Amino acid sequence: MDRLSEDDDSLRFSATATGKRSSMAYPVPPSEICMTIQPGKMIPDASVQVIDGEVRKCRTSELFAARKVVMFGVPGAFTPTCSNKHLPGYVNHLADFRERDITVMCLAVNDAHVMQAWAASLQVPAELLMIADGNAAFTQSMGLELDGTAFGMGVRVKRFALFAEDGVVRLLQIEAPGEFRVSTAEAILTAIDH
Repeated sequence: MDRLSEDDDSLRFSATATGKRSSMAYPVPPSEICMTIQPGKMIPDASVQVIDGEVRKCRTSELFAARKVVMFGVPGAFTPTCSNKHLPGYVNHLADFRERDITVMCLAVNDAHVMQAWAASLQVPAELLMIADGNAAFTQSMGLELDGTAFGMGVRVKRFALFAEDGVVRLLQIEAPGEFRVSTAEAILTAIDH
């Protein structure tokens, strides 16, 4: 999450009747939130749901094993930039990724049914894997969470793109708030080729 100071702790936790703190807004306590994943590090292992025509549970360690992967993250399915630019850009460049023997995955903190409906609405080919991280556990394990509570969206994933080989991050490009430049299909292809 964009980090809050220690003084902002009250925004995340409240005292229970027993005096113990309980999580309010975030499913992972701050002590378990990691720093942003970096190139050279392994993709964390977590359970996600994959939509590739069907919905199935899968471990991220299996998804990234023995292959080259570009994963891009979007703050939400059916949102304007995600639907009009980000996901369609990757669909339009699937052949470019295929030529490089790269599997493409789209990650969002949405449930699998929303991801499946979104993919269907944009006619996303099954070879572009839609990854549903409904509780943001995978997102948080990578340190790529975004606090969207001020907008009624809860915890989401930052807009990003990464390139990994056999589960090791080789390249990570995270967008500044409100921007859409470094995580595009064109930008990640250029970065991979250099």
